[in-house]
Amino acid sequence: MRSLRSNCLVAVVIAAILQGTSCTPQSCLEETIAEIKVPLYLSSTKIIQAPDSLTLYGINSGSGKIHNKATGVTKVLLPLDPSAETCGFVIRINGTTDTLLIWYDSFTHLISKECGYTFYHTIDSLIYTKNIIDTIKIKNRSVTTINEENFRILY
Repeated sequence: MRSLRSNCLVAVVIAAILQGTSCTPQSCLEETIAEIKVPLYLSSTKIIQAPDSLTLYGINSGSGKIHNKATGVTKVLLPLDPSAETCGFVIRINGTTDTLLIWYDSFTHLISKECGYTFYHTIDSLIYTKNIIDTIKIKNRSVTTINEENFRILY
C-alpha cells in the first residue's frame, strides 16, 4: 500500500512539472536592435551599387570592424550606442576613406511581451567628409527595428 502511495505521489509530481514546463511563453521572433539602414548608391547612376571593397568600423567603438574589405555589400547597418548622444564611423569605399559623425537622441520602446524593450533613436544631425562620398541624404530620422532606409550614401 505504501508503494502505491509513493508511486501516485511521484506521478502527481511529474505531471505537475510537465504541465508547468509545457506552458512556456513564445520566443521572440521580431527584430530587437534598431540600427541605421544605409543603402549605397553610385552617384553617377543613382542606382544601388555594391562597391568593389568596403571597410566600415566605429570610432572609439569596442565592437571592431563591421565590414572588412567586404565585397557585394549594397546596404550597411550602423549600430548606435543608446548611452551616448553621438557616434562616429569610418567608411572606406574602394580604398578611399571618409568619416561620418551622427548626433541623435535615444528612447526606450516596448517591442512585445516576449521580446521586451529596445532603444529607438531620432537623428538630430550628421556631418561627413567628402573624399569618395558625394552626398548623404537623410531619408528617415526615426531609427527603429522596421526595415526602412534611414540614410542614402551616394559615392
